[in-house]
Amino acid sequence: MTEPPIPPLALTMGEPAGIGAEIARAAWQALRATGPAFLLVDDIRRHPGAAQVSGPEEAAAAFPHALPVLHQPLAEPAVPGRINPANAAATIASIDTAVALAKAGRVGGVVTNPIQKSALYAAGFKHPGHTEYLHELAGVAAQPVMLLASEQLRVVPVTIHEPLKLAIARLTPELIVEIASLTAAGLRQDFGIAAPRLAVAGLNPHAGEGGSLGREDIEIVAPAIAQLRAMGIDARGPMPPDTMFTAGARPGYDVAICLYHDQALIPIKTLDMNGGVNVTLGLSIVRTSPDHGTALDIAGTGTADPASLIAAIRLAAHIATHRGARSGEN
Repeated sequence: MTEPPIPPLALTMGEPAGIGAEIARAAWQALRATGPAFLLVDDIRRHPGAAQVSGPEEAAAAFPHALPVLHQPLAEPAVPGRINPANAAATIASIDTAVALAKAGRVGGVVTNPIQKSALYAAGFKHPGHTEYLHELAGVAAQPVMLLASEQLRVVPVTIHEPLKLAIARLTPELIVEIASLTAAGLRQDFGIAAPRLAVAGLNPHAGEGGSLGREDIEIVAPAIAQLRAMGIDARGPMPPDTMFTAGARPGYDVAICLYHDQALIPIKTLDMNGGVNVTLGLSIVRTSPDHGTALDIAGTGTADPASLIAAIRLAAHIATHRGARSGEN
């Protein structure tokens, strides 16, 4: 039996002074004939020739002919490369609208364009980033998990947007187990991996070399791995961080559990900067994002590469379809 098509996705505006508008138009050009269909929550005045729609229900029909835009007015005209805190409220409202549509089942998922957090902070935004804000909007109890995915590698940082000194101080076996177990559940739910294989990175060089380079891998990481195995999760490690991302090592696991932000993001961005996708696991809605920033330095030049956004749209549709198929089985 063929599964019914998912509703269009909702794409947020992101930072108005960044590359979001131009890569959204480029993504529409690339996908208009094949889909997945999406609507953009943005100021219609920024998109000549776009189709203003009143909701997702109109977007699918409009998509082959024009970029569907759900109008979210900016307070002031956006100038490429020049952030303006006056437009922060519209940026946040775009996220709020997209999430509300997803929670209501009117869109298949949310794809977020990059935000400029400094502009939002100046307007009173209290969250470290998209992931934490979406967690609040989704209203779920579990801690959100940020997974970065490409065709060559998936990574999850246990700690995300915090100074390295604080991130290391916050590491405990319990935190690693929580993030790793949520990751395993997310891979089963959203990627269809029945028995995920988790490679857990060590904290210290060479994973501590038996304690001679620090005891954190013995006292924090190894107990977490033992507990994950006791829970029936295929967890391996602690693995030396300088060798676990090689071409020979990557086929041996489905996701790398990394202990801090850069340990996860440096390898995946090095391998596939243009094709990486940020996925938030553990939400009640589907959420993906391109794995890059606002690129203020090239905004408005027409040179921004839409590949990561296109990959994020396709992956969001894939996850939404997979979730729909699973719910139909229950």
